[in-house]
Amino acid sequence: MSRTVRLAACAAAAVVAVVAAPLIGANSVDLGALLDPTGGGVDAVILWQIRLPRVLVALLAGVGLSVGGAAFQALFRNPLATPYTLGVASGASFGVAVGLQSGLVTAAGLATPVAAFVGALLAIGVVWLVTELRPDFSSTVLLLAGVAMSFFFSSLILFLQYAATLGDSYRIVRWLMGGLAGVDQRTVVVMTPFVVVGVALMASRARELDLLSLGSEIAASRGVEVIAARRLVFVAASIMIGGVVAACGPIGFVGLMAPHVARRVVGADHRVLLPGAALLGGAFLVVCDTAARTVLAPLELPVGVLTAFLGGPFFLWVLLRRVGRSRR
Repeated sequence: MSRTVRLAACAAAAVVAVVAAPLIGANSVDLGALLDPTGGGVDAVILWQIRLPRVLVALLAGVGLSVGGAAFQALFRNPLATPYTLGVASGASFGVAVGLQSGLVTAAGLATPVAAFVGALLAIGVVWLVTELRPDFSSTVLLLAGVAMSFFFSSLILFLQYAATLGDSYRIVRWLMGGLAGVDQRTVVVMTPFVVVGVALMASRARELDLLSLGSEIAASRGVEVIAARRLVFVAASIMIGGVVAACGPIGFVGLMAPHVARRVVGADHRVLLPGAALLGGAFLVVCDTAARTVLAPLELPVGVLTAFLGGPFFLWVLLRRVGRSRR
């Protein structure tokens, strides 16, 4: 089976997930609401104003996390790298925690994503400053700086939780689980530029990602400006992930699982790996969110809990395969 056919199969899976997910829920909707968005009554409101925006946000988040994961795995030459390796999620979580503690988050509807995005940019900026202080600017420096920032922000979040009121502490913990319960059409509009621009930049650097995954020396010998390429991938992917985290909270492991599955389905060439990971990641998060809001209905499970439940064993599987190959 050719890569084109496999990529088409991934696209078909994504289309099926997006079309079917809005129709699935604790309360079934009349199919007539599909044809009459304004005159379908309650069914039309549920379908067009609640479920469809949520499905679109899940699709966008899955695409952004998956493409970011594929880019970071190439940049670090490490299959265990994830979009949260650089402390982006921890920085965003710290921003929300500060906003909740100070009371700024309740001031406006956009306050939470704004606080999260500012925190993500803070983490990105600190990591970038650390790499600029090192003349070699290796992927190892990026990785270690990101891990250090992740631990640093996590400690600050714990301090803020300890000092917060019971209500604010619960809200912080709830946001840290990651979820799509409060998204709407406005969230779709806000997220779309981050994801579209980030994916377009990654796709335009598919050749550089192929070469960077082989090593900086090989990439440089093939005419790649390694430092400039790393900077572009790092900044673009991090800002894209920051936008996703700001809207949805830290939803882990999607950026780890989707690129690995796509690599086995369509191959390692980033010209097909990036769209394959985007399609599979988007479909995967749509399915996970649909399950999260229906399995325990009328209660709702945060989708980040479900992806972590699936991603933990997957991470161990990847780690064991990597160790097994190193011993051969």
